[in-house]
Amino acid sequence: MFAFCADPKSLEGAAWFACYLTSGTHLAMYWSVLTVLLLLALAAPSALAFGFGGALMARSHVPPVAWLGNGYIAMVRGVPDIVFFLFVPIAVDQGLEYLMHVTRCSDWTEPVRRGADFVVCPQAKVPLSSAPKYVHDAYAFVLALLAFALVFGAFAANTLKGAMAAVPRAQVETAEAYGMSPAQSFRRVILPQMWVYALPGLSNLWMILVKATPLLFLLGIKDIVYWARELGGSKTQIFAYPHPDWRVWYFLALLGFYLLLTWGSEKVLGRVQRHLSVGQATAAGEALRKAGAA
Repeated sequence: MFAFCADPKSLEGAAWFACYLTSGTHLAMYWSVLTVLLLLALAAPSALAFGFGGALMARSHVPPVAWLGNGYIAMVRGVPDIVFFLFVPIAVDQGLEYLMHVTRCSDWTEPVRRGADFVVCPQAKVPLSSAPKYVHDAYAFVLALLAFALVFGAFAANTLKGAMAAVPRAQVETAEAYGMSPAQSFRRVILPQMWVYALPGLSNLWMILVKATPLLFLLGIKDIVYWARELGGSKTQIFAYPHPDWRVWYFLALLGFYLLLTWGSEKVLGRVQRHLSVGQATAAGEALRKAGAA
């Protein structure tokens, strides 16, 4: 990073730390922080979309659709998350490669399944072996994002389903008595009010999502926990910047990062909760009404 970092062994004090903290491996660690934040920024709305769709399906009056929605919620909530985090990327990856294999390599005579191995023709690899490294990294990130969205979408679906049921039935019946169709009453009565009931559960789900980001390492993505352990470990003289075991300091920095992230999340979610509670016939809404009248 700096011109004086050309010979690390000649450095001491602040200059050594400046070069050490701006080395290539540390830049990779800083980039992994952005990777975690990007995952959170994309996984939260994706999981909410899966959850909303799952909740609507679970509430459907068509039995097969309701079975599918309730089955999705029950299956994901009843199986350890790590199973889905490992299964979804592998299943999607092999499914895509199999489709590409059937399409592009129709003259292939060898079986795809060879014992425990899954072998497709080179043209069917996703992405291709000749693709740049950033393409492989982006593909792994998308698979990880899909796994997070599917898993946390099931929990969001259960929360949203309960929030929809918490909206007073009398309001829906009144809307229908005024001539609204079921779709209109859902869009104008249930949908605007359900968020105040759903937000506490969704807030907890967001915190769990934040804490689950270190599972990225299981999906082949080097996250900040991986780099904290890797960089903090003892380094001998064969490394450019030798040092003793500093993992405690790296994990303290990691602790501060996650505490700051959750603290900011609580502040934002608290403001959203107060905004949604205004005028609502809930405990929070009643407290706001009394505070305003005082």
